[in-house]
Amino acid sequence: MKAIIAVIDGLNYHVGRAVMWLAIGTALVQFATVILRYVFAIGFIPMQESIWYMHAILFMTGAGFTLLQDGHVRVDILYRDAKPRTKAIIDLMGALFLLLPVCIAAFWLSFSYVTNSWRILERSTEVSGLPLIFALKTFIWVFAILVGLQGIALALRAIVALREHDENYSAAGIRPDSVH
Repeated sequence: MKAIIAVIDGLNYHVGRAVMWLAIGTALVQFATVILRYVFAIGFIPMQESIWYMHAILFMTGAGFTLLQDGHVRVDILYRDAKPRTKAIIDLMGALFLLLPVCIAAFWLSFSYVTNSWRILERSTEVSGLPLIFALKTFIWVFAILVGLQGIALALRAIVALREHDENYSAAGIRPDSVH
């Protein structure tokens, strides 16, 4: 189980570290777009749409990394002060009965939406816009798969902690300071 956890954690860690650079790209392109529009009165639709693409890819692809880091918002009424065993049980139940079903539903319910977009090679409604709407919609699946995999790792991590009576249990997987 620990090997499976390590593989999933490693995947989301490396994907998250790779896409985090899109935040800088988004900010730079947004800055350039504003300067072009308001200083030089030049509108460049592909540049404007690329901001949407980078933003969507960053958040959809980085969601698994955020879960890996235990960075998602949680209702912290009981969890914060709970014992490690209780935290592991909450994480296990949450992953099995909430997180994984939502990921499966997101993938399943978006299936025809994404495949139809690919079938017609959907593009921007703007004449000079980016012709890659179909590729962008595929990131719904990337989101569902990466978060679903991290949910499996979370559940397995909780099972290992419950079996081993781990008093140092944490929902978080790989920490940035633990990777060389």
